[in-house]
Amino acid sequence: MSDTRTNAGVDNISTFRKMKVWERPDERVIVLLSAGNLATTQAVASLLDERSKAPEERTPSILATPSMFQTARLVGDTLKEVIRQAATGGQSADAFGASFILGGQIRGGEPRLFLIYPEGNFIEAGPDTPFFQIGETKYGKPILIRAHEMDLSFEETAKLLLVSFDSTVKSNLSVGLPLDLLCYPADSFKVGHQKRIEQDDPCFRAISDGWSQALRSAFKSLPDFEF
Repeated sequence: MSDTRTNAGVDNISTFRKMKVWERPDERVIVLLSAGNLATTQAVASLLDERSKAPEERTPSILATPSMFQTARLVGDTLKEVIRQAATGGQSADAFGASFILGGQIRGGEPRLFLIYPEGNFIEAGPDTPFFQIGETKYGKPILIRAHEMDLSFEETAKLLLVSFDSTVKSNLSVGLPLDLLCYPADSFKVGHQKRIEQDDPCFRAISDGWSQALRSAFKSLPDFEF
């Protein structure tokens, strides 16, 4: 799940999709989520997309990588390439920083999930890191840490993500709706459920209002502090 808010100050806020999908039915599904400098994330996604459309002339292609690990290396290398070119004008490379979450599956391998840092290196999800966040994380992460379980269903996971995003949206103007949701069932090699969640989405509103009420009820149920 990703939000769509971009901003260059409180008076320049717009909407831009931060989820990019490459799909070759029965062979691979690759999903890339982005955060950070918009020019950098756009350039990385555009380069990967451009090179996938003419792989015989522009290599390597994200549709030809043999594994998700090699795909993560490709995204990391492309990110370093974009930042290096952008920083040639004398500006610090930090000004063009961006990070990505890469997930998906290529036939012959298992579904895999990676967090790619601005430096181009990456780590993979596992028992110690069962989920990844990028961008504004401090408001929604505590909810994920407390409520996440490995055996959550797609429906429960989507609910948890909505609660996490709702808390972040209420706390930080740099994150906002609509939200993009994508579910990939393992070994299906095609995109599962995909939806854009708008501000007036009835499920989102019910979860947002219910979470607020539940927090108030939980707070009132706690013992008062005694002086």
